[in-house]
Amino acid sequence: MSTSVLICDDSKLARRQLARSLPDDWDIKIEFAHNGIDCIKQIIKAQPEILFLDLNMPEMDGYGVLAAMKDEGINVLTVVVSGDIQPTAHKRVLELGAIDFIKKPCSTEKLAAIIEHHGIRDKALREQLANALGEQVDPDVRDIYQELTNVAMGQAGDLLARLLNVFVKLPIPNVNVLEVSELDMALRSVDNNSSTSGICQGFIGGGVSGEALLLLNDSSFKEIASLMNYDGELNDKVELELLMDISNILIGAILTGFSRQLDMTFSQGHPIVLGQHRDVSELVKSNKERWQRTLAIEISYGIENHDISCDLMLLFTEDSLKTLKYKVAYLLEE
Repeated sequence: MSTSVLICDDSKLARRQLARSLPDDWDIKIEFAHNGIDCIKQIIKAQPEILFLDLNMPEMDGYGVLAAMKDEGINVLTVVVSGDIQPTAHKRVLELGAIDFIKKPCSTEKLAAIIEHHGIRDKALREQLANALGEQVDPDVRDIYQELTNVAMGQAGDLLARLLNVFVKLPIPNVNVLEVSELDMALRSVDNNSSTSGICQGFIGGGVSGEALLLLNDSSFKEIASLMNYDGELNDKVELELLMDISNILIGAILTGFSRQLDMTFSQGHPIVLGQHRDVSELVKSNKERWQRTLAIEISYGIENHDISCDLMLLFTEDSLKTLKYKVAYLLEE
């Protein structure tokens, strides 16, 4: 039985190029849509299994299509194909439910790699992935996770502010259930232009487990050293010590804040150095086997008047979601 595919792009040339780039040996039935409104109509009419979606279109853009699908609970495996290569664009489409992002012009090799990576030629895997899309974080539950994070990251920010004698800018945390490919994109969007050093620390307790991941932009080390009154030569050893100091403060405080609010105790494993002075994509490539489907909470700390970029992610395992939902449900009842 053929696989139903919908290609949505306002450019006739782009639609044809994408159709020709799909694997020749794949039994598919292709439909086309020329803008977002037409795309929604086609989805309702044809009920495609896979959608290739452009972002920049008249009447309704790709973001609008993804938002409408999310609001209506329409679970179609969606791969965004766009010339908009901003990291925020990548992050936004993943948050709206797309499973991957391909830069225009789309090569046959890249498209084949995406299809192979997600296993979307296999009907059983497609259905499994489509069902997973329907398990996004409920808005009320997301609010609870964000509030728990706000309290915990406030405590961590306070400790960091006292250590460095600075004002720490606290963000609105991002909360999403991510597949490993989506986590890959989220991590890559942290900073595409700079090398990064990373620490990972496992935690477990009360039916909940996961890892806390701290990424520090390498350009931050000089200012952190200055704020900590270190005036010696910066080398890999010193920078690793600084990275460990920052991670001990932030990860420890965040987990303590969460454990108190959830009424459970976390045991922390030894911190693991993911890498120093490396591209984020390299960190992902060498560690992604450990990160499958996960509840990811992302916090991006900033320090006022200083060029310091620090991202903390809490990655709860899929097996932890049931316990977390129970804990959150209890809080909602209070």
